[in-house]
Amino acid sequence: MKFENVGLAEKECDFDTLRYACESLGLVHAGQWDYERVSFDYKYVDKVDDSVYYLRVQAYAIKGEIPKSNAVVKLLMPLLGKHYYPHGVEYEGETFPKHIVDNATKKLTQLNEKLEKALANH
Repeated sequence: MKFENVGLAEKECDFDTLRYACESLGLVHAGQWDYERVSFDYKYVDKVDDSVYYLRVQAYAIKGEIPKSNAVVKLLMPLLGKHYYPHGVEYEGETFPKHIVDNATKKLTQLNEKLEKALANH
């Protein structure tokens, strides 16, 4: 599922600002990066059927290299996917629980607000 209306796609900021904003909302950076791309994930476990979902915020470097603090990144459209063991995460053709979609939307709105505030202060 793509989150098209939260204002994050195409936003540009420095890597440290993105990392701080994501991590303050519980999105984990972990090992999902190389020098050009990065992902921040938030894991949901649905208590009804133990299904696992991931909210994913992705970006790519347009200046410098990730994870250097002076790298400038551009965000892609955030995604919500359902995890299938051992195959991976599916983002399309799924039905997502409303409470997870609502929480993910709220988290992405908060992320956008944090980034807007940080960008306004630069």
